[in-house]
Amino acid sequence: MTTDSWVNETLYPAWGQRFRVVRELARVKSDFQDIMVFESETHGRVMLLDGVVQITEMDEFVYQEMLTHVPLLAHGEAKRVLIIGAGDGGVLRRVLEHRNVEKAVMVEIDGEVIRLAKEFMPGIAGDAWNDPRAEVLVADGIDYVRRAEAGSFDVVIVDSTDPIGVGEVLFTDEFYANAARLLSDRGLIVNQCGVPAMQAEELAETSLRRGKVFPDIWAYVAAVPTYVGGYMTLGWAAKDATMRAVPVEEIRARAERAGILGKTGYWTPEIHLGAFQLPPYIAKHLPRK
Repeated sequence: MTTDSWVNETLYPAWGQRFRVVRELARVKSDFQDIMVFESETHGRVMLLDGVVQITEMDEFVYQEMLTHVPLLAHGEAKRVLIIGAGDGGVLRRVLEHRNVEKAVMVEIDGEVIRLAKEFMPGIAGDAWNDPRAEVLVADGIDYVRRAEAGSFDVVIVDSTDPIGVGEVLFTDEFYANAARLLSDRGLIVNQCGVPAMQAEELAETSLRRGKVFPDIWAYVAAVPTYVGGYMTLGWAAKDATMRAVPVEEIRARAERAGILGKTGYWTPEIHLGAFQLPPYIAKHLPRK
């Protein structure tokens, strides 16, 4: 239906952003959350979960590229990738852009997110849903990680909501312990840790939890316009500390072999390395070893 209204994001009680709605496309209450998809005047199509912006067509590439290309290229030999959440399919698409990836398993708890993304935001995932290397499961990611075979994945990418509601269980000690177990010897896991200007406790608490089972704990940043408040932090937990210090020319060579060099809108080899150089206001929330 056509509207002349505004949608206000409800992430923070005293500060936020709003979008002028050109047309509401879908409003669904699933078993897990309220989902809204609308056409905005400035950001293309937008998906909100429980009133919080998850993705917009305008800037989704920033978040998706950094959440995906950084861990895969830091590892350099990742063949098996597990994606938790990411129901819009954007992370799956970027993972499958890497020629060396042999299998990508995506586990999304809310099938309605996948359905609505396919119907109203098909450009986000492109043809990823039909790639023979992809296995898409509508299932509980916690249960999948708990049951997964030890050493069965090289990289885990967690694209979840903030640690409230349906996303809360993806920030627990049990989850990270199981993630460490299912990862191979040089395995690593990345996850969104919020905007530290407004959600510093999210980065601090999840870093402490990840540090109980991974030897190398850090974070890297991406500037996503619709995740308001400055830099978005992406949590990093790895079994091999050398992976976040790979020289820029090696990252460039890996990107060329993977087939993504020159095809990104935000990620570059230089941004890859620079993203780990944190300003003090962010770095102070990470544990020191």
